[in-house]
Amino acid sequence: MTATVAQFVRILDHLAPPRLAESWDNVGLQIGNRNWPVKKVWTALDPLPEVVARACENDVDLLVTHHPLFFKPIRQIDCDSPLGRIAEMALSRRLAIFSAHTNLDSVPGGVNDVLVDRMGLRTVRVLAGPADAGMCKLAVFVPSNRVKAILDTLFALDAGRMGNYSCCTFRCEGVGTFLPGADASPAIGKTGVLTEVQESRIEILVPNDDLNAVVDAVKKVHPYESMAYDVYPLTVRDQQTGLGRVGELASPLALDAFAVKLKTALNLPTVKVVGSGERMVETVAVCSGSGSSLLSAAVASGAQAYVSGDLGYHSARDAEQAGIGLIDVGHFGSEHLVVDVLAALIRDALTAAGISATVEAVDTETDPFHYL
Repeated sequence: MTATVAQFVRILDHLAPPRLAESWDNVGLQIGNRNWPVKKVWTALDPLPEVVARACENDVDLLVTHHPLFFKPIRQIDCDSPLGRIAEMALSRRLAIFSAHTNLDSVPGGVNDVLVDRMGLRTVRVLAGPADAGMCKLAVFVPSNRVKAILDTLFALDAGRMGNYSCCTFRCEGVGTFLPGADASPAIGKTGVLTEVQESRIEILVPNDDLNAVVDAVKKVHPYESMAYDVYPLTVRDQQTGLGRVGELASPLALDAFAVKLKTALNLPTVKVVGSGERMVETVAVCSGSGSSLLSAAVASGAQAYVSGDLGYHSARDAEQAGIGLIDVGHFGSEHLVVDVLAALIRDALTAAGISATVEAVDTETDPFHYL
């Protein structure tokens, strides 16, 4: 089955829910038409002009990048500017561009988890968070003989997911009453007659972002003219979701030895290190991308070393004062490894959904910095 951009947006939003993005971020569909068909998908770190041009030349329908095409609102699109040329190329060749940025950093299995897996950390926990789970509880009342149709609809939309479990619901039985008015068209009972019906109350967790779509879908299969349902906002915290990670090395290493091991694991030409090379490291805090803002959280975590990118001079001085080692692996070095993983996640999601499309990771991107 060939899918549309809209169907891919739903799949990608499930892989990295938009609610997990930071408030300053711009994630989701950057450019394109939701009705365009998608047969070929590429994943990349950045929607650079050369990446977009190559995608257009290769008849790619959807480019999924980590960094957004638009970070801030734009006032004009000048086709002589780099951003304008990208927009012109994408629109003329019907190439949709989608971004999963800080939401992909925060989600379990996202950029930070890929990074700690590559580093071989164990007993991993979230560094900055946990984030609000962004969930609500939906309670639907339905005649007992129509429960299956409602459950099938809910499960088809992936409602009822709790951690590693899916299709999670609670159900209880009771008696519902209603009196259809003169203008009603009741599926059960008669106008002007008080009716009692054996009903089931179905409770299920639904992401806030999906609530309207789930309610609309259930209404279409519900037998009642006016479906009775309740929505309860939840304030639960998701212990697996948030920015950064903290984990343990299999055995303690000196800071310099750990930095050398990290260079090999991430295939980097060089790293920057702050702190005594003989400092022993057992607990490591990690943040993909630019991690200066989470330095205080790394210190509070009890880690002996903090691994991230874009760590500047003042962060280095703060780390010296706090007694924590720093290893700057660069922005590109900490994030580019997710491109292949993202392609694999999309392939798996397409297989589960019965959608036919080729998915490839762009292999031509390089770090903008070079080292002499």
